[in-house]
Amino acid sequence: MWMKTVFWGLLLFMLVATTMAVEYGARSHNSGPWSWCDPATGYKVSALTGCRTMVKLQCVGSQVPEAVLRDCCQQLADINNEWCRCGDLSSMLRSVYQELGVREGKEVLPGCRKEVMKLTAASVPEVCKVPIPNPSGDRAGVCYWAAYPDT
Repeated sequence: MWMKTVFWGLLLFMLVATTMAVEYGARSHNSGPWSWCDPATGYKVSALTGCRTMVKLQCVGSQVPEAVLRDCCQQLADINNEWCRCGDLSSMLRSVYQELGVREGKEVLPGCRKEVMKLTAASVPEVCKVPIPNPSGDRAGVCYWAAYPDT
């Protein structure tokens, strides 16, 4: 039952994120405050090791220890520029895929498909109640890139 609830919750977040991204043109990375998060400009991307562990555990349906959740949320909150939080989560996710040699449509871990891991990672700000910029005006939410297949 718990997994069904999580699945439907993530699906709802995906729908909202897709709608917002299309409406507000959030796909553009060339300008705006998120361009401050570009490593080419000297920004140091956070490794988010706690979130990496949390996302892997959640994706396979395992219980996430309180200490892991706390570490992840603290690491995300420690990113001073809230415009960079989703970008750092995206970088963390790409490094997990690379480490595991994942291709599109493949299982990332036994019982965990790439699409599910992506939605799980995108919802970390909401789980942690850590604000991210959101064109709708909300202070917490799901990273917009979850709506796109190439992330």
